[in-house]
Amino acid sequence: MTDENLDILEELAGLPTFHHPTVSPDGDEIALYYDVSGRNELHFADAETGELTQVSDGEVPRNARWYIKWSADGSRVFFHDDHGGDEQNDVFAIDRDGNVESVVELEGQTVLSDVGEDGETLLVASPESGQMNFYRHDLATGETTQLTDYERAVRAGKLSPDCERIAYATNEADDYDNVDTYVANADGSEARNLEIGEIGAEAWPADWGPAGERLLVSDNTENFSRAGVYDLDSDEVTWYGNLDAEEDPVGFLPSGDRFVVQRTRDAQVVPVVYDVASGEGRELDLPEGVASVSQTGEFALDDDRIVVTHTSSNRRPELLVYDLDSDEYETLVEAEYGEFDPERFAEAEYFTFESHDGLEIGALIYDSGERPSPLVVNPHGGPRHADSLSWDLYTQFLVSRGYSVLQVNYRGSTGRGREFVERLYDDWGGGEQEDVAEATRQLMAEDWIDDERVVVFGGSYGGYSAYWQMVQYPELYAAGIAWIGLTDLEEMYETTMPHFRTELMEKQLGSPEENPDLYRERSPIEHVENLDAPLLMVHGVNDSRVPVSQARLFREALLDAGYREGEDGDFEYVELGEEGHASSDIDQKIRLFETLDDFLKRRLPEATASVEQTD
Repeated sequence: MTDENLDILEELAGLPTFHHPTVSPDGDEIALYYDVSGRNELHFADAETGELTQVSDGEVPRNARWYIKWSADGSRVFFHDDHGGDEQNDVFAIDRDGNVESVVELEGQTVLSDVGEDGETLLVASPESGQMNFYRHDLATGETTQLTDYERAVRAGKLSPDCERIAYATNEADDYDNVDTYVANADGSEARNLEIGEIGAEAWPADWGPAGERLLVSDNTENFSRAGVYDLDSDEVTWYGNLDAEEDPVGFLPSGDRFVVQRTRDAQVVPVVYDVASGEGRELDLPEGVASVSQTGEFALDDDRIVVTHTSSNRRPELLVYDLDSDEYETLVEAEYGEFDPERFAEAEYFTFESHDGLEIGALIYDSGERPSPLVVNPHGGPRHADSLSWDLYTQFLVSRGYSVLQVNYRGSTGRGREFVERLYDDWGGGEQEDVAEATRQLMAEDWIDDERVVVFGGSYGGYSAYWQMVQYPELYAAGIAWIGLTDLEEMYETTMPHFRTELMEKQLGSPEENPDLYRERSPIEHVENLDAPLLMVHGVNDSRVPVSQARLFREALLDAGYREGEDGDFEYVELGEEGHASSDIDQKIRLFETLDDFLKRRLPEATASVEQTD
């Protein structure tokens, strides 16, 4: 099959994808979202055969952003649902017959943090009181009771096995960078800071031991995150690992004798299993790429078998069952490629370069094979995030249209330790944007890149980066695409959700009252007069993280500055209805791809397709 009789855009977007594999309490099944029908639906996979059974029929959300959790008896699955992608979630339950019940309805973004083993208790987080705090929901009575009342957001809530205590993380210190781990009674009383690590570092709870006598925790006092086991009787913690890579704890295996962390190095991720008693750890024997286990903690079928999602830059995700004794694995849910030959997908090359101030920065390059090649510079969101050697649909779509793609793990990205993350604090729009620009300059100097056809495209904080690159480095780019991006930092502070206000903006920038000049100077809207190439602005109207007002204000500023809107103008503007902060829904992905594809074809018409399909 050739490009002439295959719509690459729709075929790529429509390849079935699974999300959030979550092991049942008895270890016999894995619940997961899967869109093989063309819509996201809940499925159960048999843990031995991989046979899939569809449970829902339109009752679960189209967008698979939010994770799922089993009830204690395995009879139901809890899920989050919102209104048109606005992330103002309520919690629902669906049984094996597809019957849905509303379980918890609170104001704002309600998040199911944990399900009690007693079959009666849910631990949920909600900003109903004005900030993200924890609530206890009694399934028998339907009563929901507030447990915590902090000014800073409370996160990472975990119920003890007997449901008599909760562990969680928050910050009561004056240092905004700080995060501490607390343990309290189940009613929120007698909360105790475990005082793990130094002030200014971050300590998080990951899991309770099976007897409730200890906690699996993390701490980044020594720069790299590391895992530890905290003994609640002795108030002592035992640390694991060599502090030579980021290691984020996930959970104990059922016996409590071992636990799993995820190790990140050079854009790759691999699970590591540690023995609690000996301290010995070993990486799972898996191909290069990104191998991950469920961050909700339900990843073990038994004490020797765990469920792992594996992907690489040119291989779509597969669901594996890994045997820890034999170091062998079986594929439970295979990746589907439709009419595409997977050998023809672009493989990323990881490289490092020296930025403007001598700092080593990591990056990924996908070569489309075009000569000379147009280039899409694609800064990631977050900003506390990182691009990795994993399958990325947007990247492969762009490569299929002939564009090489550059992704830069600028300062502030994860995977390089606390010091690297904190280089971005109080400096949004500063060093990290110069990292992106410097990577672009160095690649443009290569003779195989067409330096007249370089585009910047990003979403969320990557959208902020796209706006900023276009108004601060206009000489680099022939066009830009800003998707769900920030433009006015003070307005963003006032209109985003309360936990994003404190845990993202105040933590990294302070408040507008404290740093008014920084908020103004680092807002792209203050520099609209520098725009010198076509800009496409795309935003979902139901976005609660980065409200659509961010795009509308920038549009108004452009018009006020004399720029013309339209296909033949200086900028184009598109609002996506029934969509919030991005979407995994197939139809909504296709809609976005069509918008991007149309813009690039008109603004950079010489780009051609290069992905080949099977005959």
